[in-house]
Amino acid sequence: MDYFNTTPLPTDIIFHPSWWNKHTGIVFDEDFFYHPLRRVEDEKRMERELYNRFGAYGLGAEWKEERPEIGAVHLAAGFLLSEMLGCEITYFPDTAPQVNCAHCDSFEIDEEAAFKGPAFKRLLSLIEALENKYGYVCGDINWGGILNLAIDLKGEAVLMDMILQPEACKKYFTSIARVVERFFSFIVSKTGSSSISVNRVLKHIQKQVYLHSECSHTMISEEDYENFLLPYDIEWSLRYRPYGIHYCGNDPYRHAGKFAEIPHLDFLDAGWGGDIPALRKALPDTFINVRLNPIDFNSYSNSELETMIETKVRESGDLLKTGVCCINMDDKTEDEKVHTIFRTVERLRR
Repeated sequence: MDYFNTTPLPTDIIFHPSWWNKHTGIVFDEDFFYHPLRRVEDEKRMERELYNRFGAYGLGAEWKEERPEIGAVHLAAGFLLSEMLGCEITYFPDTAPQVNCAHCDSFEIDEEAAFKGPAFKRLLSLIEALENKYGYVCGDINWGGILNLAIDLKGEAVLMDMILQPEACKKYFTSIARVVERFFSFIVSKTGSSSISVNRVLKHIQKQVYLHSECSHTMISEEDYENFLLPYDIEWSLRYRPYGIHYCGNDPYRHAGKFAEIPHLDFLDAGWGGDIPALRKALPDTFINVRLNPIDFNSYSNSELETMIETKVRESGDLLKTGVCCINMDDKTEDEKVHTIFRTVERLRR
């Protein structure tokens, strides 16, 4: 756990775009993501808002800086790789960009075309403009996950393909994996970071974590994970460390036995509702990041929220191998609920 020499129980939050739109007026159109001036100004506005409301807990500490962030590190928004591979994207003023399924019938992936098309070129133009002005770039861009991207491209049909055409499906996943690996390697070469845009808790960890998003794995069996996708986690964990899995579904414990076969699963982003004791038993050395449920978040009383955090942290068993987060809290979220998260964590640290 040398990778995680950090403050015990690192904690962070991400608000849904509706919260940002309501409180700052930021509009999440295409320019928010790709206009160099907007990139810097809007990220600074977001930092300032966090500092004004929650600066006592260290949020918004960079509000005075102009940081050339290449990606939206204050949002949970993964769409660029889907667009690079052929999906259309719809932008909204108060929510994350929507990936429209491409409904591809083919198992062919043009890996080179993904890096020669307009989506990636738009990113390159942004990076060039920011580097010319600031001399460097920072931040990162959510690189999604293999099955997540396959579903964006083929829809739920890919789940049938796993049954009916397993060998073709495996080759398809390998092609997607090569694109993903090339993409996150490029981002790391530019900024030294790959996954803060997936979960800001990683900002509090000394060495950048490669976090593979497996949101869609709640849709597959343990056997399918073992046969189709576990090999990539094994390979990447040997090549990229610290290595982690982002699993925002409520059943990561189903795959705990297979997760334990990954040589170096340094970090697990465990979805709300997950059986933390089962995960800790299977993964005694893994840093487990406990996620609070943003859907029901506003219905909890402050005392219920406090008890929930205490229980999950206790179940994880080690403050040096546990983090806390809540992702995508919407515009109905009261500041006091956020204060409760951080006050509870501070008390548990003591």
